[in-house]
Amino acid sequence: MHKTLMRSALFVPASRPDRFPKAVASGADAVIIDLEDSVAPGAKSAGRDALANYAEAHPDEPLWVRINDGTTPWFEDDLAVCRSLPSVAGIVLPKAQTADHVYIVSGAGKPLMPAIESASGLRVMDRIAAANGVVRLTFGILDIMVEFGSRPHTEGAGRVLDQVRFQILQASRMHGLADPLDTIFADFSDAAGLTQSAELARDMGFGGMLCIHPSQVPVVHQVYRPLPEELDWARRVVDHADGTGEYAFRLDGRMVDLALIERARRVLERAA
Repeated sequence: MHKTLMRSALFVPASRPDRFPKAVASGADAVIIDLEDSVAPGAKSAGRDALANYAEAHPDEPLWVRINDGTTPWFEDDLAVCRSLPSVAGIVLPKAQTADHVYIVSGAGKPLMPAIESASGLRVMDRIAAANGVVRLTFGILDIMVEFGSRPHTEGAGRVLDQVRFQILQASRMHGLADPLDTIFADFSDAAGLTQSAELARDMGFGGMLCIHPSQVPVVHQVYRPLPEELDWARRVVDHADGTGEYAFRLDGRMVDLALIERARRVLERAA
């Protein structure tokens, strides 16, 4: 199973190839060339060409690509260009709401990250998560909010958002997927708000976050970096478990069992 840690995934419009180098230089764990919402209908073909030209000129730079969803006229062409480019490291399928579309995309032979963005997608998420080639889930809260009629930036919308997060986490764990990515934080000028949102998702169990601006990447990385005291605890737990073979013991006056040992290993993995 593809378990690569991914704290940040930065979108960059395919229609703006001048921004590709800056996105790559941002330090994001994944750069997602976006052929979908950020590209106007009349610019889709030019966006694919820009992606192909950059990928061919930089074959050692792994790129993810967000294609257009399976109900659009650009779906097949987007999929074809991803299939043809060895440096395309993975595909983001937006508005994933049928397992059939996921199966089609998985035929490209690339790791796949479906984005759940509708009530229909939530209803069949278990089938989507189980599909061949799916390595990780994410979601698009803006589309879900519009469909549900939720009022943005309210307590009610936050409760809906947390319900969606729980379902994403549950499906990810049930099917052994990599830690899911939280949705975007739209106001890239609000570092404090981004930090608060990222901390909430981190504490819930998410592995990282979708980003829409390079300035968000270091903030997200800082949030997902284990604290020194957390690292110290994790090292001592793992050292004791591996050194003694014990899977139930006391440390700092508290009981440690197999579940906490696994948590400690995850902390060390993330720190690495």
